[in-house]
Amino acid sequence: MTDNAPAGPPPAASPEPSGAGPAPGAPYDAVVLAGGGARRLGGADKPGVQVGGRALLDRVLAACADAATTVVVADPRATVRPVRWAREEPAGGGPVAALGAGLRLTTAEYVVVLSADLPFLGADTVHRLLAALRDGDADGAMLTDDDGRDQPLVAVYRTASLRRALADLATGHAGHAGHAGHAGHAGQGEQPGRGGLTGLPLRRLTGALRLTRLTDPLASFDCDTWEDIAHARARIREHGHVLNEWITAVKNELGIELDVDTRVLLDAARDVAHGVARPAAPLTTFLIGYAAAQGKGDAESVAEASAKVADLATRWEAEHGGGGSAPDAG
Repeated sequence: MTDNAPAGPPPAASPEPSGAGPAPGAPYDAVVLAGGGARRLGGADKPGVQVGGRALLDRVLAACADAATTVVVADPRATVRPVRWAREEPAGGGPVAALGAGLRLTTAEYVVVLSADLPFLGADTVHRLLAALRDGDADGAMLTDDDGRDQPLVAVYRTASLRRALADLATGHAGHAGHAGHAGHAGQGEQPGRGGLTGLPLRRLTGALRLTRLTDPLASFDCDTWEDIAHARARIREHGHVLNEWITAVKNELGIELDVDTRVLLDAARDVAHGVARPAAPLTTFLIGYAAAQGKGDAESVAEASAKVADLATRWEAEHGGGGSAPDAG
């Protein structure tokens, strides 16, 4: 699902979805940078690389799903939810130029800035960053990794502060580029004659801002290499994570936006497997979902149908003597 509307005047900020917003305060926008060259991945389409059956970009978009406006700076592609698209000029001009392009389509007081390669970023971390910024007077709040390194692409900024810093940086860089071009050389890592924000490192931007820092090695973990991808894929299959990861992937695949207490469903499936027959368990959970959809289609409907089935399974087992294991087939 994607919105391929061309870049233009920024849309009016809309209120956050009821019950899904961050800590009380003004809505926020999100800018996701997804147009890098992925050289350490051999030029692979990194935003589209799948971890747990979901593209890295889609995982990041899920973490900021309650943003009023989400801008992805990259060439348009299919995404799990509607976004707006932007591109720096020239394409490949670096993260600062990409951020400047994305920021032009934002209107909210706060902007969450994310890279598209964060497999373990969740909405709770985004909200924690927002709360840290709203509670203080800093220009931004960013994560640091386990080595204390700043992660400016896992951060939230005051939009006005970021705009000013980018404008100052562009003006200064334009003057420097003109002087360097006239002198016949350019600063290390910067492209001669381009000016603006092209080729600038993020540290030039963040160095001009007052920042609050929060440490979160997991949420700040990014996938720069195939080894990182392999690590992320292995971690989500660990016992403590695999169930939630799988359920999230299934809901994403089926286009379902429903928070369900999986323990309720698992308890019902266990009761049916024990009291009726093991193959009856998956069939019963399907019927629970169908019944819930026939009702209000919400988490309460699922819980109600599950409770009815659990009670039925108990009566069924009692009627047939209760003792011993259930047969393998009906």
